[in-house]
Amino acid sequence: MSVHIEAKKGDIAETILLPGDPLRAKWIAETFFDSPKCFNKVRGMLGYTGTYKGKPISVMGTGMGIPSISIYTHELITEYDVKQLIRVGSAGSYQPHVQLLDTVIAMSASSNSGINKFRFKGANYAPTADFELFQKAIEVAKLKNIPIKAGNVFSSDEFYTDDTKAYKTWSQYNVLCVEMETSGLYTIAAKHQVQALSVLTISDSLVTGESTSSEAREKSFKDMIEIAIELA
Repeated sequence: MSVHIEAKKGDIAETILLPGDPLRAKWIAETFFDSPKCFNKVRGMLGYTGTYKGKPISVMGTGMGIPSISIYTHELITEYDVKQLIRVGSAGSYQPHVQLLDTVIAMSASSNSGINKFRFKGANYAPTADFELFQKAIEVAKLKNIPIKAGNVFSSDEFYTDDTKAYKTWSQYNVLCVEMETSGLYTIAAKHQVQALSVLTISDSLVTGESTSSEAREKSFKDMIEIAIELA
């Protein structure tokens, strides 16, 4: 029985969208789903199931950071038989050409987290996206005329860092942006042999110091969701 999700078996669809913010999960369900029903309120981590173009689909918040998303994805996969897990979230740019409101699809995820080093006894594991979902996301973006960038992202355990220039090393090695969950998502999905993908929106830039307004984020997040939701 799930410790952190109160849903019954069958309440959650095989495909789920995973924003960090539970209130954004509510917004996604109310904006994009037909007949959404709430399946989880434990710890305020709202989850909903509805339909999109006649297909069952779910959405649920995951909180912030690799430990949090790892807990929820483990339970979603092992207790509720979820097969496709698609993170939709914000990220900070590490590159001059990755600009505010750009959509980034994470092919792989570097990290400063110690979780995988512990798991693999000091060896480096390279968490990567599911190729089928990645390929489909590219096709959807082309059909919808939504420009995307794809590559390596950085999943950080730190949101506030003492070294404000540390990002430059990652930038030098062509890491596109920073967020906090993708490495955990890709690792857990690989362990259980299910599909996972992260589709991100650039909300701020460590290169220029710029950040988006709440109004601009809503529009850009909608573009990101329109790609992710078609993967069901």
